[in-house]
Formats: sequence, structure tokens, C-alpha cells
Amino acid sequence: MVADSNVHTAHVPGRRCLGLRYFVAIVALAGLSAAQSTGIAVRHHKVAEEDPAFPKELIEAEAAIEKKDYATAEPLLSKVVTANSANYQAWFDLGFVYNALGGTNDAIAAYRKSVAAKPDVFESNLNLGLTLIKTGQPDDAEQFLRAATKLTPTSHVEEGRARAWVSLGHVLETSKPDEAVEAYSQAAALQPNDPEPHLSAGLLLEKQNRFADAEQEYKQALALDSSSADALTGLANIYMRGHRFTEAEGILRRLVALHSADANAHLQLGRMLAADGQNDNAIVELQSALKLAPSDVEAQRDLAAVYATARKYDQAEAQYRSLLAARPNDAESHLGLGQALLKQKKFSQAQQELLVAIKLKPTLDAAYGDLAIAADENKNYQLTIEALDARAKLVPEIPVTYFLRATAYDHLRLYKPAAENYHRFLEVADGRFPDQEWQARHRLIAIEPKK
Repeated sequence: MVADSNVHTAHVPGRRCLGLRYFVAIVALAGLSAAQSTGIAVRHHKVAEEDPAFPKELIEAEAAIEKKDYATAEPLLSKVVTANSANYQAWFDLGFVYNALGGTNDAIAAYRKSVAAKPDVFESNLNLGLTLIKTGQPDDAEQFLRAATKLTPTSHVEEGRARAWVSLGHVLETSKPDEAVEAYSQAAALQPNDPEPHLSAGLLLEKQNRFADAEQEYKQALALDSSSADALTGLANIYMRGHRFTEAEGILRRLVALHSADANAHLQLGRMLAADGQNDNAIVELQSALKLAPSDVEAQRDLAAVYATARKYDQAEAQYRSLLAARPNDAESHLGLGQALLKQKKFSQAQQELLVAIKLKPTLDAAYGDLAIAADENKNYQLTIEALDARAKLVPEIPVTYFLRATAYDHLRLYKPAAENYHRFLEVADGRFPDQEWQARHRLIAIEPKK
């Protein structure tokens, strides 16, 4: 994320830098990564109290800002800029105060006047760029962030420039992704021990499907911070995309070990194990996720689906019923419950659930095929035909749908459409369904008129 507040330190030529301790305290508490991610503000250095060249109102305002007494600072600074509209320091401080008080547009206006009065101040350009981002003006922010990358911060030079590069990278991601990657590279060169530029680059490269490059960035971030959840998650995503399940499992187990109380870590490991066919292990992890986050709907869905895949249909049924108790209009859960009931040969209940699923979501094509099977088992052949015809409007026919429709018509003694569907089935079966093909041929002998 790009910063949502500003920095308040800048070079005041020829004056003692009394505000340095303030900036150092910010860095010590938050670290550069936090500053890049959350936009902790920098300040100009305070005006030296003994300098007579600066109005006492500016000195008093700076003292008030140190105490976070912005209500006192604002009228003092307004008085200074009214008397001298070229006082870039006062405009900068006023922008900082407006930002702290929530007056984003006023802050932008003040920062613009500070930059216009003195264009070569790093902090003024950085703060203006960051504040423009807050108001959804990335194109305008770009020019000031670019300027900041070429200027010298008052203190912590490499950290400040790295922050400017990272902020510029975030701005460029949508419009100029290659330049954004380069911006993150510049930040990484300035701060070689900071994982943040590598994480940002990795995420962007992953979005561009440049998985090999993204993998390298995540690995570099992980080398700098072995407990980085973002780096571990990024690597796991890449390995999962490439079906590199063994590597993904190793990374996710490492993530779970480091963040055992994180429900999402268990959820992701459970999903990976399920994708790899390790259903029993997947169930353990998904159950762990739900113990930590009982109301997580996605974890509940995943656990129900894995139960079904593992042929634990009674447990799948219970899980889907639990989901539906809280969300009775969830079509997918009605479908899942219907399928679990179908596998348990509870055909009447399955039919009812599948009808509800279709009513809630008429485009749910998977429900029609299952409904046709349930209706056939319930000897409701007319419903079987209707379900198959509805399915055919959404997805292509397959051999089994022709055969099921043919037998339904056959049971209803509607021999002409039955014969038509038996023939279509035989045309596409291609020897893959020997028992049904034998049955179809023999039924055609019985029901077609003799020539």
C-alpha cells in the first residue's frame, strides 16, 4: 500500500537541525518497511528558535506540531503565509497540519504552494505525491514522486529515497508495470536489507504471470525475512499454479509453523493438500482453520467439498447442512448437499435439494445432471427429461445424458424420442460404455418398427 499520511522533516539551510530526533524516533518505532507500507509522515526540521530571520509564529507553530497540537499550529501558520506567500517552510508545515486534521484537499493545496516556492525539497514533493494518491490522483502524484527520487532527503538519505521509489512503483503498477518493477529494483538497491521492495515486485510480477521472476523476488524477500508471511504466501501461490505441490506443501507447512494461530495459513495448506489429493491431511488443516475462525464460510465450503471427495458423504452432508442453517439461500451449498445425499442413495432428499439449488440459481448447470439422476432413481421420468433438456441449454450433451433421456422416454412408453436418443447415444459412445451400448441396441430392436 502507498502511504496515507505524510513525512515532516526537511532541510532548512543554515539552521540547526533540531527536528532530527523526531524523525529518528519515527524510524526506530516503525522501520522503513512500515513507513513504506503505511506512509508514516516525515517533517521538516524545526526552525531554530534562536534564528531571528523567521517569524515567531512559525517557531511557535513548529513547537505546537511537536506536541501534536495542530489546532494551535494552524492559525499561526496561516498568519505566516498571509504575510509571506513564498514561505515554503510554513506552507509545508500547513500541509502537514491539514493532513493531520483530515483536510486532504487543503493539504494538497498547501503542499503545492510549498513546492512552487521551493521545488527542490524532497519532503515537500514526497508528501504532495502521497497525498495525491490518497485522493485518487495517481497520474498527478507520479510527477512529484519522480521528482522526490532525484532529490536528497534531509536525513536517512537512502531510506528516504527508497521510500520514494517504492511509492512511485505503487503508482505505476497499473499504467506502467515494467517501470514499476524497475522502481522497486531501485528501492532494493538503496535498501538491500529491506524485503518490502522485493515483496512489491513479486506481487506485481505474479499478477503479470511472470512467475519465474516473481519467485526470485519472493525468495529474496524470504532470505531477508525468514518469517515473512507475504513472501511465503507468494511462493506457495506460484508453486500451486505450477502444480509443484511438494514445494508448495513445504512452504505452507513452514507458514503454519510460524503462524500457527493464523486460520488463513491452515486454510491455504488445506487447499493445497486437497489439490494434491491428500484428502485426510487436508481435512485436518481445514478443521484447524475452522477452530480458529468458526464463521469462515470459505473454510466451511472447502471442508464440505473435501469430505465429499474423500467419500465421507455423511460428514459432507452435515457440513453442508451447517452452512445452510446460516445461509439458506446459498445455491452452491444446496447443490453440494444434494450431491452428498445422492451418493448416499437418499434420492428423494437429493431431488428436493437440487430443485432448490436450481430455483435459487437457474444457471447452475451441474445441478441439472444430478437432478436428472435423482429423478430417474425416484422414477420421476418426466422430471428427468425436463432436467436434461434444461441442462442441454447451458452445456453440451454428453453420452450419458442421451442414454438417460432415452431410458426415461422408454419408461414413459414414448418410443420415438426414446429411439432418437438411443441412436444419438450410440453415435457418440464409441465403445466406452459397453453395457449401456448393449442395452441401447437391444432396446432399439424392441421399440423400433420392423421394416
